[in-house]
Amino acid sequence: MRRRAFALAALLPAFARADETAMGGHGMAVFGGREGLYASHLPMFHAPHDTQLLLRFHLADAAADRALRERLAREPKLWTFDPEPFDLLRFAPGHARPLREFQARFFEGHFERGGRPQQAGQRVVVDEVLLFRRLDPAPRESATGRYRLIGRGSEWFAIKLIDRRPDFDHILRLDAPRVRGEATVALQGLARPGEAVQQASKARGLVDLYFETDDLR
Repeated sequence: MRRRAFALAALLPAFARADETAMGGHGMAVFGGREGLYASHLPMFHAPHDTQLLLRFHLADAAADRALRERLAREPKLWTFDPEPFDLLRFAPGHARPLREFQARFFEGHFERGGRPQQAGQRVVVDEVLLFRRLDPAPRESATGRYRLIGRGSEWFAIKLIDRRPDFDHILRLDAPRVRGEATVALQGLARPGEAVQQASKARGLVDLYFETDDLR
């Protein structure tokens, strides 16, 4: 079995109380390619889903892992997985029992909105927690938004940091961005800011993978 470092890179607010839990079925958007696979929790502003979480992972089944990477590299589009119930807060920095793997069913498309079932019962192995951020439910306005840029080699992605309410969940694949780390984007309410993300990241082009507003009203 491959073994990789389980590292944490988090934004505040991140920590959970010792007696707090967030048990549930935490569906996630799946994206990536040959250089890596990523999963982004589909958050809301209410418990137990009030955490923005971003993982880098691989599948324990090496053949299924290669097949999924190849598929996403050739056809960048939204995939999701529907995992077994678990405590989302086990991904918090410093948790006494960090969650390192779990079972999940994979879907091409959104698993709750007509997605097509793919690999069934895959074991997801967490390589790295890239982002763990508790969401503030208080209404807040902002005319700008920050996008976290992640990737390797020629495969890069932008993920909207959810930091206002109402807000939107947004994931894009970027073509050769010249910016690293984060990009700040001007926002027009809840309108999709694809062109602004491309300009801020200095990417040659992009593919819009996921955009959701209703879950973050």
